[in-house]
Amino acid sequence: MKILDPLYDAVSWIILRFHRGFDGLGMSPSWSWCLAIVCLVVLIRILLIPLFVKQIKSMRAMQQLQPEIKKIQQRYKGDRERTSQELMKLYKEHNTNPLASCFPILAQAPIFLALYQVLNKVSKEQAVGVMNLEDVRSAGQASFFGAHLDDKFMGAESFSVHFVTIVMILGMSLSQFYTQRQLMTKNMPSASLESSPFLRQQKVMMYLFPIMFAVFGINFPVGVLLYWLVSNLWSMGQQMYVIRRMPAIGSKAHDAMLQRQEKKRGSSATPAPTSADTTSDDPSGTPVNIRKRGPQPGAKPGGGAANGNAGGVTPGARQQPQRQPKSKRPSGGSGSKKR
Repeated sequence: MKILDPLYDAVSWIILRFHRGFDGLGMSPSWSWCLAIVCLVVLIRILLIPLFVKQIKSMRAMQQLQPEIKKIQQRYKGDRERTSQELMKLYKEHNTNPLASCFPILAQAPIFLALYQVLNKVSKEQAVGVMNLEDVRSAGQASFFGAHLDDKFMGAESFSVHFVTIVMILGMSLSQFYTQRQLMTKNMPSASLESSPFLRQQKVMMYLFPIMFAVFGINFPVGVLLYWLVSNLWSMGQQMYVIRRMPAIGSKAHDAMLQRQEKKRGSSATPAPTSADTTSDDPSGTPVNIRKRGPQPGAKPGGGAANGNAGGVTPGARQQPQRQPKSKRPSGGSGSKKR
């Protein structure tokens, strides 16, 4: 028994389950196999979300540590061993790992290789994992826009295979480049935009991965390219969500989020007084907001208050209660006794 056989079994079982599920819905064999690979990507990326969160935290920590890293590099310039020791000590103190950004890619590598091996067996019509010969033949006949899932750019004579693989490789390269560029231009604090090892690392990844896709993609089956393309599109959407919802503090994306929040608060604030609101002064000289309303109980038709308030107030307007001198207060009802 080979070491990777359990992985082949797992990947082939997942693809076969999804294929039979879509086949039961009445889909064509080609689309059911293609969607099975897409669902494999979605399932794997959902399982990798904890690693993605760890990747984000590690990258944020590395951005914050850039000033300290530069100080250590300048202090021990020329002494690589001492520099490495101090950097490792710094990473340990802040509980971060500079390689954490590679965890999602490394975690997908075994799945990627297993899928490659499964499709390679399909092209040779050999049973692999839990897929028998009938399943292998069905998968070998499945096509993606005219290119079979086990076809490769190298060695193919069909124009459709060359066209589909080139378009998919370009899509993979552009999506990876856009994802990395968005991270560098919108989600990095301004302090990290200066020349630093972290920035140089991101630039290398931005240009290196598209080149790798172009070089190695021509040797991969169409089914593997489909997996890679969907995975890159998932990464792009995931990165866009993080940049918009959880941007790094001090980045352009963070400033844009604060502006959106301020604009939202401003639009939901209490509206300013309209022409229906007027301002008047009470006898003590304190400004009082008065809103025009209908006639109030106890108010005389002529506009004067029954309790002797001064005139000049808009008829029917709400008035503030006033304290009256004791001499002007009513001594009693009409039925009170005379002294």
